Amino acid sequence: MISSFLLSIAFPLRRGAARSFRLLQIVALLCAFLALPRADAAPRVGSHDGYTRLVFDLPGNATSRVSAAGRSVTVKLSVRLRAEQGVLKAAGVTAYAVAGGTVTVTLSGNGSAAKTRVSVLPRSGAAAARLVIDVPTSAAALASRPAAVTRPVATATVTRPRVVLDAGHGGGDSGMVSRWVKEKDVTLDVALRTRAELIKHGVDVVMVRTADNWLSADKRSDLDARSRLATTGRVSAYISIHVNAGGASAQGIETFYFGQPPVGGNSRAVLENGGGSVGQELTRQAASSAQNLLGDILAQAKLSFSRQLAQKVQSRLLQYTGAVNRGVKTDAFYVIRNPTTPAILTEIGFGSSPTEGPRLATPAYREKIAQGLARAILDFLNTQ
Repeated sequence: MISSFLLSIAFPLRRGAARSFRLLQIVALLCAFLALPRADAAPRVGSHDGYTRLVFDLPGNATSRVSAAGRSVTVKLSVRLRAEQGVLKAAGVTAYAVAGGTVTVTLSGNGSAAKTRVSVLPRSGAAAARLVIDVPTSAAALASRPAAVTRPVATATVTRPRVVLDAGHGGGDSGMVSRWVKEKDVTLDVALRTRAELIKHGVDVVMVRTADNWLSADKRSDLDARSRLATTGRVSAYISIHVNAGGASAQGIETFYFGQPPVGGNSRAVLENGGGSVGQELTRQAASSAQNLLGDILAQAKLSFSRQLAQKVQSRLLQYTGAVNRGVKTDAFYVIRNPTTPAILTEIGFGSSPTEGPRLATPAYREKIAQGLARAILDFLNTQ
């Protein structure tokens, strides 16, 4: 449209072939310039528990080289952005500047250039490629977040966020069973649907299981194997999916992060940790681990991220399903006891409920749950 408009101006002005040719050259150059892929240079800024995240959209996939010195972090990209600079009013940062392929972020007095984390994410579907800069703002985050990695441009690699999805139970362990559903079937279907949505947004998904199987017939070994996946490689989040059981009137969604079991011993964790004496013993061990972690600043930072993830999951699941809100809680689930990764367990409804049981049996409702889960995870990862 722009080129047609400019041509309509250019041709009446021509007084000779030479002049017409020059005008056509100008039009062609202008159109080519307007057609170049461009991205807004100003970052999106998000304040999170323990860090501030800056996201710069990129015009295409890129490699990067990072350097951190004093109170500034500089990223040299293999793509070019529009020149721009401005003031930032968020914890840990004061300003940014973009010039061609160079992005510089200036940190405030409590920011740490050495502990700032930089990632370049590739284009995925409708989501643009982007540069993500996480600046730690709390003492715990400053102590635990790894330093920015500096690589030569020729060897720089794109880092994709990795998420572990744990479809609860499986194989000889059916979990809860009602006239409408088996827990192991619902959790697997929801996990597979969630994986499909996350992959569309460039997230690397590790599945604890992709079929009707368990990792071990021994409950302790099974939970150990599931938990270890949270520390294999670089995992951004671990989500364990379950279906609840209770009386006929019990319904709703609740999400847990790791911590002490409820006072009085009425713990959901006992059942999910194996039930009976096995579940009680594993819950006791997990609770003891939680008690030991209370004074550990690094573990507390991870538990804080787990709580944030749980809140996002609970909120999105309620938004997408309209289910009853049973809240975000803390309990000593053995499978999410390892504090090195933000980890939660969500009970997506009561399969025993005459209201929720039939819903959980339908593909349409499971898809709503999966979309809510995926959106919450993307929110947590700050991914579009």
